[in-house]
Amino acid sequence: MARAAGETVDTASSPELIKAVPLRHPGRWIAAAIILLLAALFVYGAATNDNYQWSTYRSYLFDQRIARGAWNTLQLTFWAMILGVVLGVVLAVMRLSPNPVLKATAWVYLWLFRGTPVYVQLTFWGLFASIYPRLDFGIPFVQQYSHWNIQSLQAYFFFAALGLGLNEAAYMAEIVRAGITSVNEGQTEAATALGMGWGMTMRRVILPQAMRVIIPPTGNEVISMLKTTSLVTAVPYSFDLYTRSRDISAETFNPIPMLIVASIWYLFFTSILMIGQYFLEKRFARGVGDRQPDRKVATEADPPASPGQGGV
Repeated sequence: MARAAGETVDTASSPELIKAVPLRHPGRWIAAAIILLLAALFVYGAATNDNYQWSTYRSYLFDQRIARGAWNTLQLTFWAMILGVVLGVVLAVMRLSPNPVLKATAWVYLWLFRGTPVYVQLTFWGLFASIYPRLDFGIPFVQQYSHWNIQSLQAYFFFAALGLGLNEAAYMAEIVRAGITSVNEGQTEAATALGMGWGMTMRRVILPQAMRVIIPPTGNEVISMLKTTSLVTAVPYSFDLYTRSRDISAETFNPIPMLIVASIWYLFFTSILMIGQYFLEKRFARGVGDRQPDRKVATEADPPASPGQGGV
């Protein structure tokens, strides 16, 4: 409603301030107190329970055999992931290829290695020397120039890393394929219009944007691979962290402290990997999700009315 003629505006008066009261959440404090109480009771009960054999745990935590097993576990994880990532990229490109032969070959590989348990695959690799005791090189059905005696190699570490890497490649292929397909096709069209080839487009346009989608599940796969190395006893490779702790527990007849020792080492490695994954995700997610709408234009376009102007 417009003001009457001659009516003055009282600029000295101001609206009453709102007394905001913060919203209280007593349920959160009660839940936190209950959780802390239960955690404290568990820690106290475990610390005073002689069945945990804490003295044995302390004596074997940095044992030379345990440290060597931890190093072997890291090497298995590294080489298996290198093979898995490289072969996974190749399989992802084959899946996205218009060539039906390459696409079908990649699909069969994924079907086979994702459809069978990794422990069964490692068992087959452990029996590889029994199935193929000798590999012949030459012209098939005509003449063999040389042969390779597999049984004399005793390459259990190689077969363990190979089995883990081939299995991991089937999962990395789907992760890489999902990352590549998440990039808008307009990016490829724009790069082609600028004269970029397929390799340059993938290296400078597609992959940098796809890494934001690829990095998180790849980090999870690395952490999962670190723990999956405990299955290499099927090869049999007996120098990883879990197998070393199990062998020591068989000697001391104390499995519980040795399981705790192995768990602490696994937790230490996974914690480092999780920190590295966090910073990688933060790096490749730069510029995503931090854009805010520009409110300055609207503010300048509609300046506030002065007290002297008409109002309601």
